Amino acid sequence: MMERVSGRRGRVPAPDDERPATSAPHRVILGIDPSLRGTGYGVIRLGNTGPELLAQGVLKCPREWNRSQCLVRINRELQSLVSQWQPTVCVVEGLFYAQNLRTAIVMGEARGAGLAAVGSAGLEVYEIAPRRVKQAIVGHGGAAKIAVAKMVQRLLGLPKTPEPDAADALALALTFVHEQGRCSPKALKRI
Repeated sequence: MMERVSGRRGRVPAPDDERPATSAPHRVILGIDPSLRGTGYGVIRLGNTGPELLAQGVLKCPREWNRSQCLVRINRELQSLVSQWQPTVCVVEGLFYAQNLRTAIVMGEARGAGLAAVGSAGLEVYEIAPRRVKQAIVGHGGAAKIAVAKMVQRLLGLPKTPEPDAADALALALTFVHEQGRCSPKALKRI
């Protein structure tokens, strides 16, 4: 009590997941939309005139591959992307609540393969909820996938609409740029 009254008590630091996203802006951002059969990725760089596309695509795994083959491919391909483009931060789609337990487990495995790849490279990793991404990109948290893809195309000046999974990954990266550029009342969740 005396410490509180005298003001000698030190400030208690916030837990890692409640701290502001970053102190210095990141220049190269990797977005990942994890899925076992089609993990979307997008890499953007902040330029003087705004964000620009460096790479985007979908890591596809054939149906005949078993899960372990897919997880290895996701991990290796993301390691290769990190090595090639040298991002300093990665943004992944936040967890969602699946009605099917098996689907949730498989999605978690794909997410884990991706997180292991970027974590081993030393990147800062954040997650953003899907509704928050849609709100930031389209202006409505319940927006359709095609609306997100069209807005990503417009924001990055792309000649054609990216595949849905790649568009979602790019939307994650763009949302991170948006969030780091303003004082957000809700800090991004670092994982």
